[in-house]
Amino acid sequence: MRIERQPARPFVPEKFSISGEAPPNPDNAAMDAKLVYSTEPARNKACPRCKNLGPECTCAKTASKDKPGFTAVLRLEKNGRGGKTVTVIDRLPPSDNYLLPLEKLLKARAGAGGTHYAGASGGVIEIQGDKRDLIRKILSEKGIEVKG
Repeated sequence: MRIERQPARPFVPEKFSISGEAPPNPDNAAMDAKLVYSTEPARNKACPRCKNLGPECTCAKTASKDKPGFTAVLRLEKNGRGGKTVTVIDRLPPSDNYLLPLEKLLKARAGAGGTHYAGASGGVIEIQGDKRDLIRKILSEKGIEVKG
């Protein structure tokens, strides 16, 4: 007597969940990731409008064109980078909707690489090299007050 078994198939729900949302797509698991909890207190605050946490806020930030209402702090850092110099722009709004376009503009105009993240004191953009004068000029053109 011979018994053949079929290979196990992964569970695929056929219907929507109770909330009416579609089940997550396993092919796009990284895109379906959502911040649930973070040890950083600033990232755990929910947006009053869209109720998303910290940098996942989907609201269009309405900033006045005259004055953004914050002061960016420029500084030069070398620590922990193997002697390489980076220009750090600190105390920006921590939203990715604000940081990403500003980072792209600064990197393109400076001709250098860089990154952005939400730090303890707000949004932070790092641009490779000593570009303080150029960044100060670009930020003042956008109406952002700069210190340092």
